[in-house]
Amino acid sequence: QLVESGGGLVQPGGSLRLSCAASGLTLDYYAIGWFRQAPGKEREGVSCISSSGGTTNFVDSVKGRFTISRDDAKNTVYLQMNMLKAEDTAVYYCAADRWMSGCSAALDEYDYWGQGTQVTVSS
Repeated sequence: QLVESGGGLVQPGGSLRLSCAASGLTLDYYAIGWFRQAPGKEREGVSCISSSGGTTNFVDSVKGRFTISRDDAKNTVYLQMNMLKAEDTAVYYCAADRWMSGCSAALDEYDYWGQGTQVTVSS
């Protein structure tokens, strides 16, 4: 089971750190993806990190603003979001896959999903 937290309301230019905590899974062995879905839009990949942490990827719209990291001792993956914009408003989901090489932005490659956390960027 994956549980996201850390969402909320923030002003443009602000920051949030999302957490993806796992229970029943040892995240050391899993690639993790962060996805988001805005109202009326398809879910899109935002960032991902390989099981080793050696590979990370970001969608172009968040490069230079978001970072992803993992703390395997806490069984948690983080998405640090800085310089937030109104267009970052969405429900953010984390997902995990045990067998992936590297990491991926493809939704159908992930087996486990969290319930999502709302991020709203507004003044």
